[in-house]
Amino acid sequence: MPDLTHDSDRLIEEGRMLRDDNRQGGRHRRESIGRGSANLKMRHMMSKLKRVVFSVGGIVAAAMVAGLIVDGIGFTGIMVTFLAIIAAIAAFTVFPKMKVPKRADLTKGDVRQMVGRTELWLEHQRPALPPSAAKIVEDMGVQLDSLGVQLETIDQQHPAAREVRKLVGEILPETVDSYRKIPAHLRDEKRAGTTPDEQLTESLGKISKEIDHVTRQLAEGALDDLAIKNRYLEYKYGEADETAKEPG
Repeated sequence: MPDLTHDSDRLIEEGRMLRDDNRQGGRHRRESIGRGSANLKMRHMMSKLKRVVFSVGGIVAAAMVAGLIVDGIGFTGIMVTFLAIIAAIAAFTVFPKMKVPKRADLTKGDVRQMVGRTELWLEHQRPALPPSAAKIVEDMGVQLDSLGVQLETIDQQHPAAREVRKLVGEILPETVDSYRKIPAHLRDEKRAGTTPDEQLTESLGKISKEIDHVTRQLAEGALDDLAIKNRYLEYKYGEADETAKEPG
């Protein structure tokens, strides 16, 4: 039987290396916080590439047919064909743009899709977050990749699996979304001894630790403990979200 704990640790380490490579502008897209979102972007790019290939092939084929019909397309025809190819390449390398997943869609599909969508969604929220919270989000991509691997090893209908999906696909984005609803000029104002910026960073830090804890428990097969832990987590962060919605 495979050592899931070892696999989890290995994936986390590989993820950190991938993240560092992203930051240095390496072979992966710099903005990707994890493998899940990087894979979604790669598939989107491959889809664009296929459109470019098909469109260029179609243009060339049309030019060849036209040349056979009129016994050559001449210099003007060659230039028109060339410009059409350039226009097609320019259009399909820009459009269609990759859509940001909606919050309601984060938990749809299989585990890999959930992880990838959540990472992609977090990436697009990151610019609006304070630096300390943005740093946690960047590191969280590695954790989500590892969690996704562990979720694939258990029954997706198990209560613990459903609660973990709720943690990643609902509680985590709700925490970020609640913060973003606060007017920007109020996010660094203290109220009751803390600011929304600080509340967000603290909540994301706790969620990050919980994701790591859940991943290790899944690797050890402690599913029953997860059900209890995440019911408490939902209650705890539900209160944190309501506090974060208060101005200042």
